[in-house]
Amino acid sequence: MPDSNVQTVQNYFAALAQGDLDAAGALIADDVVWHQPGGNNLSGDKVGKGELFPMLGAMAEFSGGTFAIDQVDEVMANGDLVAARIHFKGDHGGVSMAMNGVDLLRVEDGLIQEVWLFSGDQESEDRFWDHTAGLARG
Repeated sequence: MPDSNVQTVQNYFAALAQGDLDAAGALIADDVVWHQPGGNNLSGDKVGKGELFPMLGAMAEFSGGTFAIDQVDEVMANGDLVAARIHFKGDHGGVSMAMNGVDLLRVEDGLIQEVWLFSGDQESEDRFWDHTAGLARG
């Protein structure tokens, strides 16, 4: 099962890289639990696609469509848990963010059921999302 779980996560990241949000979304369980880190306006647990997808849409909007995982270095499994070392970035109005992170995903029956995200510099990420949110609202 770990190999198929790794494949699910690799397919998810590949779909994101290609901008195929339908394919990425199809790999996420309807009742997913997503733990968005930090202390910014997007932080907190999102339960189900009904809470998750609006937050992801806000990230795209706030960053002017520039937020992206631009590198996936390693994907490794321990049972139903799959960890990925990533790099992500975004820009808005001259404010940039770029850092390493780790995504930890729990996969069951070929679907991503739960996600924990870790940022290399959470304070900088918090400032970015809070700044872009203010620009988007203002």
